[in-house]
Amino acid sequence: MPEKSSIFDMIGPIMIGPSSSHTAGVVRIARAAVAILGGIPEEAEIIFYNSFASTYEGHGSDRAIIAGLQDFATDDKRIKESLDLAKKAGLKYHFKSIGNASTFHPNSIKLKLKKGERKIEILGESRGGGIISIVEVNGFKAGFTTSNHTLIIYADDVKGSIAFIANVIANDQCNIATMSVSRKGKNDLACLVIEMDSGIKDVTFIYLNSLNWVKEVVYIPEIA
Repeated sequence: MPEKSSIFDMIGPIMIGPSSSHTAGVVRIARAAVAILGGIPEEAEIIFYNSFASTYEGHGSDRAIIAGLQDFATDDKRIKESLDLAKKAGLKYHFKSIGNASTFHPNSIKLKLKKGERKIEILGESRGGGIISIVEVNGFKAGFTTSNHTLIIYADDVKGSIAFIANVIANDQCNIATMSVSRKGKNDLACLVIEMDSGIKDVTFIYLNSLNWVKEVVYIPEIA
């Protein structure tokens, strides 16, 4: 049975720019990356793939991605001048384009970001109507949309860890919408991505970070 479309899917979000795929979706991908990084980056390498590679300048995707990296919302009027604002703010960035990446979605973007000593790499897809998917985070499969509150937990691949974390979240009265696990190998580092209907409490975030087998917890609020 085909998946039903919502009104949002058909008309897209309120946005600045000519295309929801090339502006609103691109802004959301960048804002998700900012949340994962933990702040606005100092340096950014932006790689546009496939259809984005040939259209990112003409459709304003260059301004949209830099706007998102400054955490501007999709309807922020500053998107049009985001490149100049980034230079004034000291954000160093450069663009690359790869026109024939057959394994990637037509509208794919890879972001390599740096802030201080912290570095991240994400791969995102803009699917139309402002809908996105963050496909990979730091080499791990992710597959979340930012339409829900999201936890990314890096942890040792220990027995019972997934059930334990799910129980902690349930005790915080959070309903889990989706959960996925990616790992480098058996008994190696694992990445758990959990999408929730609501955000977790600060005390729960602190508790999860305190577990000796948990390496890092990243919380991403819902991004409109």
